[in-house]
Amino acid sequence: MRSRRARPPEGDQPLREIRPKTPQEQRDALLAYAFRALGGRALTEAELRVKLERRSDTPELVEEVLKRVQELGYQDDGQVARIEGTRRGVGTFRVRQTLKRRGVTEELIQDTLEARDPDQERAGALEVLERRWPALARKKDPRASAYAFLARRGYGGDAIWPAIRELSERLPPGEDGEEEEGEWE
Repeated sequence: MRSRRARPPEGDQPLREIRPKTPQEQRDALLAYAFRALGGRALTEAELRVKLERRSDTPELVEEVLKRVQELGYQDDGQVARIEGTRRGVGTFRVRQTLKRRGVTEELIQDTLEARDPDQERAGALEVLERRWPALARKKDPRASAYAFLARRGYGGDAIWPAIRELSERLPPGEDGEEEEGEWE
């Protein structure tokens, strides 16, 4: 670790050196930091590693702290993936993208996506679409806007089209975004 200096002294007093931390003090400080970081939100191993590497110049110390928080059960990529996989309002593609960005292994991502229920995915797309429909219905092409909106949320066509179809069947004529016959005559 780097040597630190105390605050500038008042008056003519000289600066005094603060002694460097011992290896045990460095480990304890980094471990405490890891617990604070994990207290904010669940982090993947890759995310926590980046945070710890910013705090320490010693790769062995970073590995030791990572191993310790995992042994104690405070950091688990599987748990992070399960939480992300059960998030409401986002589709499979968004879950994949988020887990990949957060540094989760491809095997764990695949397991998480296989655990998602396609029927729940379609129901989630419909639920999000129902909440957003009043704003989408005012667009020039509400169905295209609805498709684009759900696609941005990570839903695939196999969830989007049934949701649009079901919502269209429930709405009174003229509110589903399709023109009534003879309206332009």
